[in-house]
Amino acid sequence: MAPSSRSPSPRTKRLRRAQGEKEGGRSREREDERHDGRGREKRDSRDGEMGRDRDRERKRQGDTDREIGDKRRRSGREDSGERKRDDERHSRGRHERSTSPLDRSHRSSSRRSQERSIASRHDEGSIERRGGEELNAEEDSVARMRAVEEALAAKKKEEPSFELSGKLAEDTNRYRGITLLFSEPPEARKPSERWRLYVFKDGEPLNEPLYLHRQSCYLFGRERRIADVPTDHPSCSKQHAVIQYREVEKEKPDGMMGKQVKPYIMDLGSTNKTYINENPIEPQRYYELFEKDTIKFGNSSREYVLLHENSAE
Repeated sequence: MAPSSRSPSPRTKRLRRAQGEKEGGRSREREDERHDGRGREKRDSRDGEMGRDRDRERKRQGDTDREIGDKRRRSGREDSGERKRDDERHSRGRHERSTSPLDRSHRSSSRRSQERSIASRHDEGSIERRGGEELNAEEDSVARMRAVEEALAAKKKEEPSFELSGKLAEDTNRYRGITLLFSEPPEARKPSERWRLYVFKDGEPLNEPLYLHRQSCYLFGRERRIADVPTDHPSCSKQHAVIQYREVEKEKPDGMMGKQVKPYIMDLGSTNKTYINENPIEPQRYYELFEKDTIKFGNSSREYVLLHENSAE
């Protein structure tokens, strides 16, 4: 037979209940301890943050207190400095007020002497400046005179030169196998006027006039291979003379300067010379020709009269 189940006695029930209550109390205590530890940690962390905030506030307060103290010290120093200055001013005023008339006269005389020395220095400086200005003015005038002289010299160089022209032809200046005794200048130009040479012998005209407006120069001489106008007289040289048209600056009838092409003649070192209006000319030098001038070469009796198409008969 199976054993019959017996219900626990009231005593055992009480014991079991007491044990359960003990175990529940222990579990509650454990839970309370856990909760208490967490709360403590939270409180500690809060307390730490609050302490840090307090330290920061204290530090800020200390910094502000220091700044206020520094400002007060500075203001005190400035106040003391101003007081010292005021005291010095008052002492000076008292001292000046307490000076005797002799001291005042001595000071006024020293001031006057200082002013006089300053004025004398100023006068000396002004005198020196005036002397320097006068020297500068003299130097400027000398420089201006030199500049004017240089400009005049340059202008003279630019003007056409009628002095001896020296050697006119180089060895390479050859025409038809003959070395020419002259070469045309840079200012050589063809004339705009129709110039002519009328030939006379013993007062009588010979043949037609010679037209001299088709080229810029005309060579006269006995060498027919190169001469533009042959002169067959024995007293004439092979290359006797040349008529050259040149562009030069001339004064116009209205007073203005302008460039014009004018005829010039040059003797090429002939033996028996060239004559303008019965006057011999120097060799290797340009002479300007004018309307109605009479030209003769060597001892020839022929006369060449220069005219142009508008000349009055």
